[in-house]
Amino acid sequence: MKYVCMICGWVYDEKAGDPDNGIDPGTLFEDLPDDFTCPDCGMSKEDFEKDPDED
Repeated sequence: MKYVCMICGWVYDEKAGDPDNGIDPGTLFEDLPDDFTCPDCGMSKEDFEKDPDED
């Protein structure tokens, strides 16, 4: 599944993770820390939505 930051459009892909920021590939979005923020704009997890193209 992919999740999109509604502020800047950055995409978190669960398959890829975010190794540059210490998040291993395969990490589910729900398993990201509560203080996770978008690496591009700094917004919180609450500002992400499931990518509609993934449904």
